[in-house]
Amino acid sequence: MNYTLKNKSALLSAALLLTAVAPTLSAAKIDSIVGDLGTPQVLSTVPANGDVNPYGVAFVPFGFPQGGLLKPGDILVSNFNNNQNLQGTGTTIVKFENGAKSVFFQGQAPMGLSTGLAVLRKGFVLVANFPTTDGTSTTAQPGSLIALDKNGNVFWTLADPNVINGPWDFTVNDQGNWVQVFVSNVLTGTVSRIDLLVTANSISETDARVISSGYGHRGDPAALEVGPTGLAYDNFRDILYVSASFENAVYAVPNASHIRQDGGTGFRIYQDSLHLHGALAMILAPNGHLIVSNSDVVNGAVGQPSELVEFNVYGQFIAEYSVDPNQGGSFGLNAQVQPNGDTVFAAVDDNTSSLLVWTLQKGE
Repeated sequence: MNYTLKNKSALLSAALLLTAVAPTLSAAKIDSIVGDLGTPQVLSTVPANGDVNPYGVAFVPFGFPQGGLLKPGDILVSNFNNNQNLQGTGTTIVKFENGAKSVFFQGQAPMGLSTGLAVLRKGFVLVANFPTTDGTSTTAQPGSLIALDKNGNVFWTLADPNVINGPWDFTVNDQGNWVQVFVSNVLTGTVSRIDLLVTANSISETDARVISSGYGHRGDPAALEVGPTGLAYDNFRDILYVSASFENAVYAVPNASHIRQDGGTGFRIYQDSLHLHGALAMILAPNGHLIVSNSDVVNGAVGQPSELVEFNVYGQFIAEYSVDPNQGGSFGLNAQVQPNGDTVFAAVDDNTSSLLVWTLQKGE
C-alpha cells in the first residue's frame, strides 16, 4: 500500500505500526552512543590546499571492492569552505586510514562539497555539491550530485534543479545494484528521492521526484542556509527521518522508498527546545537511536554549544555531548559497526576543522 503525505492521520497510524512491530536495530548492544563518549582521537581535516569547514562524514563499508584507494573502515570527510573560509567553495574529500590522512578527491571550482557523502557497496563515492561564488547565500547555486570511482575520479554527475536544488545533505538506501538517494534541498525546503541503477561500471537514473516539501528555509550569514538538512533512512520500517533546522524539529516520512507524490512535510516526532538548537545533520545509529547535530543558529544556547543529541524514534531524549566549547562546531557525523562488534563513531568539529573519532566496545 502506498501512502500520500496529505493524510496525516494515516501517516501517523502507519508509522506507529511500523515502529511498534520492528525489533531493535542494535548490532553493537550499546544503550547510548552519545552518552558513552569519552576522550576522542582528534584528526585535522585540512588538506594541502587549505580547505576548511568539514561537513560530510562517511565510512567505507565492509565488502567494498578491492583495487582502489579505499579500504573497508576508512573514513571520508568532505570540505565545504576553501582556504579563505568562504562557504560553498571547498573542493576536497580527505581520507583517514587508521588515522593517517590523505586526499581522496580534489575537484575544480565552482564546487562546495556539503554534508551529503556516502560510499556505495558497488565501489562508488557519492557527494553533494552545493557551490557559491563568494561564500554567501546570494550566490548559492542549485548544485549537483557527483559520483566518484574508487580512485577518486569523477565518474557521473546529476544536475537537475527539479530534484537537486541546494543539496545540504543526503542519505542512501543502498541495495547494491539498486540505490535510492534521499536529498534535502535547502534552497526549496524539499526532500527528493532519486533512484539509481548501479553496476561495477555504470550508474544510471531510473526515477527522480520530490517526495516531501513545505519545510522552512532561508539564507543565513553564519550558516549560509537554514532549512531541511539531516536525513536518516530506516530500511526495516521504510521511514525517512528529516531534521528541519528552521522548525528546529525532526519529522518522519513513512513509506519513503515507494511513495509517488509529494504531499508536504512528514509528521513531527521530536521537538525539544531544551536540547535542539538548530537540528542539522542526522544519522540512524547502530543502536536504533537517532543522533542529530546542532547548528546553534536557531534557538542557540551559550551553555550548550556544538552539541550532538541522541534520542529514540519515539521522541524520547537520551543524551547530549558538546564537540566544541564554542557554538557552531557540530555538523556531519556517522557510525560504523566493526566486524568484532565494536562501534566507531565519528563527528566533525567545524570550528577547529577536525574529525573526532571514538571507538565504543561492544556491550558499553
